[in-house]
Amino acid sequence: MADIRPFQCVRPDQSVVSRVAALPYDVYNRAEAKVVVEKDPLTFLAIDRAETSLPDEVDTYDPQVYAHAKELYEARKADGTFILDEDRVYYIYELVMDGRSQTGLVAVSSIDDYVNGVIKKHENTREDKEIDRITHVDTLGAQTGPIFLAYRADAVIDEVVNRVKQSEALYDFTADDGVIHRVWKIAEPTDVESIEKAFASIDAIYIADGHHRAASAVKVGLKRREAAGRTANSTASTGVEGRDGESDRIIESDYFLSVLFPHEQLKIMDYNRTVKDLNGLDKDEFIEKISECFDVEEASGQVSPDKKGTFGMYLEGKWYVLTAKPALYEGKDVVGALDVSVLQDYLLGPVLGIGDPRTDKRIDFIGGIRGLGELERRADSDMKVSFSMYPTSIEELFAVADAGLLMPPKSTWFEPKLRSGIFIHNIDE
Repeated sequence: MADIRPFQCVRPDQSVVSRVAALPYDVYNRAEAKVVVEKDPLTFLAIDRAETSLPDEVDTYDPQVYAHAKELYEARKADGTFILDEDRVYYIYELVMDGRSQTGLVAVSSIDDYVNGVIKKHENTREDKEIDRITHVDTLGAQTGPIFLAYRADAVIDEVVNRVKQSEALYDFTADDGVIHRVWKIAEPTDVESIEKAFASIDAIYIADGHHRAASAVKVGLKRREAAGRTANSTASTGVEGRDGESDRIIESDYFLSVLFPHEQLKIMDYNRTVKDLNGLDKDEFIEKISECFDVEEASGQVSPDKKGTFGMYLEGKWYVLTAKPALYEGKDVVGALDVSVLQDYLLGPVLGIGDPRTDKRIDFIGGIRGLGELERRADSDMKVSFSMYPTSIEELFAVADAGLLMPPKSTWFEPKLRSGIFIHNIDE
């Protein structure tokens, strides 16, 4: 049973929301982030990456960076950039990209559900990447980057969301990249109760994107719980029942900021690969070796695979279609049967010598949003060969998480990206 709660939101004033809303902190390097902040200091990136307004010699992870982020956040609340909603509600968040809409529910999710496996993950996290966001969240006393979650669609939740979307939006703006963002508030008590009860009947929620942010938020919550001498949240798996007494008061740090999407709304894009060399082989030797496991056919133009088991390959100015032989999928578990696994296990590893794609400097990954032209450009410049992939499906993601397994690195690419700064969850008591 999932414990997904309404919350008291800190959010931008309507007059500045389009300026505040920012792409996630980790899509930029320091130099890129500094350019964005210099262009408009009101962007939330100034708080997410507070080093951008400090001297360049200050290390990105210096304690003064987090202290400065706290100063900026408090100043923005004081000057009216951010306002605090009085009631505990859910929000609807719609994103429209290239004419395609996806609509999620903004809420807070239980850290106990994460610990106990109700909220399922499909990637490992690295402690060094967590420390930055742990310090940021703990210093601000606020969660600023929502975690992208998915669930199997529910008719009750759909009905409330679709009905409320017929009313006037709280926010409606188009970002610089052309993505439309719309927000509605679900404040009617009966609707709030219906949604909370509906989630209480759902036994699995899935992290789609934001594994490191989720792990960081959970660790901050557990740290604060331990410091207060508290045990696990007693209402974490009981939904709306048993919450009317003072002993059942919601502890904000027991929950983390989330946007939850029904599975049918989501589209996973391809996450493509490019490799620096042919591992000492010439072109003919390389094609001969990969032909042992793949049927190789020269194509007349760019190859965007249209079904599982097929791959595009760009090499020396030509595109090829690679079709995995059926035997490659026989006897495989849900991870081994992923196309990203098949390419790694039968081509990138044994032929090109890419042993660990997480650490090997000879391979790079290119999100499908950048197009096949980027694969050509890289192979024609600093790399040698590129591969286009058929996207991993949301059903495959669910199956891997349900099995308690982990996906290979760079298996999924979600677009559009959730903006930071539109919704903030205060965790200081």
